[in-house]
Parts: sequence; structure tokens; C-alpha cells
Amino acid sequence: MALLETITAAVQLTPVEQSHLDQARQMQAMSFAVHIPLTCFGVAFPALVVFTEWLHLRTGDPLYRRIARRWSRIMVALFAVGVVTGTILSFELGMLWPNFMGSFGDVFGLGFAIEGFAFFLEAIFIGIYVYGWDRMKPRQHWLCGLPIVATGVLGAAMVIAVNGWMNHPGGFDLVDGEVANVRPWSALFGNTFFWHELVHMYVAAYIVVGFLLAGAYAWGKLRGRWGRYERTALAIPLTVAAVAAPVQLLVGDWAAREVAQHQPVKLAALEGLQETTKGAPEHILGWYDKDTGEIRWGISIPKLLSFLSYHDPNATVRGLDSVPPDDRPGPINTVRFAFQTMVGIGTALAALAAIVLFVRWRRRRLPESVWFYRALVLAGPAAVVALISGWVVTEVGRQPWIVYEVMRVDAAVTGAGGVPVGYALLALVYVGLLAALAWILRRLSRMPLRDDAEVLT
Repeated sequence: MALLETITAAVQLTPVEQSHLDQARQMQAMSFAVHIPLTCFGVAFPALVVFTEWLHLRTGDPLYRRIARRWSRIMVALFAVGVVTGTILSFELGMLWPNFMGSFGDVFGLGFAIEGFAFFLEAIFIGIYVYGWDRMKPRQHWLCGLPIVATGVLGAAMVIAVNGWMNHPGGFDLVDGEVANVRPWSALFGNTFFWHELVHMYVAAYIVVGFLLAGAYAWGKLRGRWGRYERTALAIPLTVAAVAAPVQLLVGDWAAREVAQHQPVKLAALEGLQETTKGAPEHILGWYDKDTGEIRWGISIPKLLSFLSYHDPNATVRGLDSVPPDDRPGPINTVRFAFQTMVGIGTALAALAAIVLFVRWRRRRLPESVWFYRALVLAGPAAVVALISGWVVTEVGRQPWIVYEVMRVDAAVTGAGGVPVGYALLALVYVGLLAALAWILRRLSRMPLRDDAEVLT
């Protein structure tokens, strides 16, 4: 803690004269909201494609090959869009937050270097995989898919390691105000937040991809398309999502306890807890009144927050009053609503997953109720909302720090003008990009493959 106080005193740069700090934050947030769902497909989707092709090799059933081949084309489209959004994010880090990159680039730069290396390997093997369907032996083709899975995981892990470091910085010293004695491996993998963020994000990726894919085929069933192809293509991702969703509840508990220990002010913001309290209550829903410091119109459950945070109903939970107002996350209600949205949707998805697993276990089939398939159509978009809400909790909850208790956001932001113009132009770019992606996916969904006739209906 003494080291952290020394670092804080040394690197609190004078805030940059920037009247567009909020726009810079919103611009970065918009890019994250577009890119992070695509990252899920980079992590989880290749594994589903390769697994499905493995089912073909194991059983000889051409249906699995057809599904894997169709999905591989979608994988390429999503990867291409992810390249664009990821490149934009890279430029934004340097352009919007130059003091952050200039001060700490040596600390976490190794992570981005490895991420770039993983990206190029992934691009190479995706090209080989997609264009090698009819040009390689089946087992050789399947083996070429394994590096796609590995590099997707590796690249995402490096970005998560950097974010974990921002939440729990270390691995460097400051000498006369300059970063020195950099220990990049310690910075990236020695920070406490890396491990639970890594697992939390990976499980979330399988939930998002699983429910989105399953929801697409559930929509087809509601419109009357329900052959053997659709049943199988729905069952594979749905089973994965159904296993991942309950697991995420346990991982979320782990993550919340780490936040309670290392970022207690963030926890106070998540719950709207104004005063440090022994046996703190949990408030479900409600509005945080910044004037009174109270939660209005919420449902209070006595001592539940202390129990969830420390597994002790009488534990003391630090409140927002433990730090000056300028050091509190904000806006508080943004953090609270994002957190409750994430938890609420995650719980609902876990309940839906429990229905799937129960029916599969007892009756060896998928549920048949039309209401189940309607819920499944909504589950995919809801999972994306929960994913983005989780990142709002992580990033806005860390405010006003870009590096927790080390560098403030207003000391990291650029002093250049033109941020609102760039914000508007970037929004137009994303609208066009997402429209193009929707058009491509629609075309791919209607494109027949040469082995379609091999599949029984």
C-alpha cells in the first residue's frame, strides 16, 4: 500500500485542459460496445466450429460438416469486422489517451505485442481453414482449425491482462517521476484481477455466442424451418451456453469478492452504499439519490451485501463516504444499473439454461414449448446487453482512475481539439459497418453449399 501511495503521488499529472472529456469517454465506450461482442465470437465461435467438424470426423455424418462449413463463413465475416473495430480501438488509445500510453506503454506493451502476433497467426490459419475445405484431407483440415482457437484465446487473454493491470497496477517502479524497473510479466500476469476477469470473460463469450446462434435457429423454428439441420445446429451452441450460464454465477461471485477486497469504492458504487456499514444491506433496483446518499424505491435485504461480499453477514463494507466526492465512480446510477442489469440477465439466462439441462437429462430432447423458443430468441440479444453492462461496471466503476489509484482519466486524456467531430464520424462508420455486416450475414444464411444434398431433412 505504501508503494501504491508513492506511485499515486508521483504520477498524478496536471489535468489536461480538455473540455470534451465526457465525449472522449463516450467515444471509447462506443468502440468497446461494438468490438467486445465481436471478441466473443473470436474466442468461442472457432471452438464451436472446430468441435462440430470433429463430430463429423468421429461419426462420419455429413450434417456436421455442413454446419461447420456454414459457420466457418460466418466466422470469417465476423473476424473481418473485428479487425476493423480492433484497429480503431488501437488508434483511439493513442489519440484519446496519449499521457496514459506515453507513461505506461513500457509496462503493458508486451501484452499488446503478443496480441498482435496472435492476431496475425489467427488470420493466416483462418484463411487456410476456410479455403481448405475441399483442398485438404479431413483430418489435416481439422488440425488447421486448432491454431485459430488457440490464437483467439491468446489474443483476448493479453487484452484482459492489460485491463486487469489497469484495475490492479504493479510490475514497475517510479524513479524521479519516470517509469523504471519494468517487470512486464509481473504486471500482466501478477495482478489479482487478471484471473477472474479472464475466466469471467471467457465464460461470457460462450454464453453470448451460444445463445445468439441458438436464437437464430429458434427464430427459424418459429417461422416453420425445423429440419434435422436446424435441430442440430441449435442443439450444439445451446448446450454449450446452457452449461456456461450457471457456471457464470459462481465466477461472478468470485469476481465480486475480489472487487470488495481490492476496489471497495467500486463495490460501494455498485450498491449505492453511502456510509461504511457493518452488516450492510443489499438493495435490489431503486435510484441512488446523490443529495441524500440513499436508495429510493429499492428493495432492501438486510445484511445480504456483507454476506455476498465477504461471506459474513456482519462484515463491514466501505461506503462512498470513505473517499472524497472527486474520487468516487460516476455517475453512480450508471454503474448501479449496469451491474443490476448484468446480474438480472445473467440470472435469467441461468434459469433458462436450467430448463434446457433438465429437459435434456430427463427426456433426452429439446424443450417443445413455443414460449421456450420465443425466450431463446430474446436470450441472445439479452446476453449481449449483459456483456456490455459488465464492461460498463468494470470501466465506469474504476472512474475517476484510468489506472486505479495511480493515474486519473483527466490526466490521461488528449488536449487536442476535434473530439466531438471524431465522435460523430466514428458513429457513422460503425452504423455503416454494422449495416454491411448484417447484409453479409443475411447473404451467407441464404447461400447454399455444394454438400447440401447430403443432409437428410
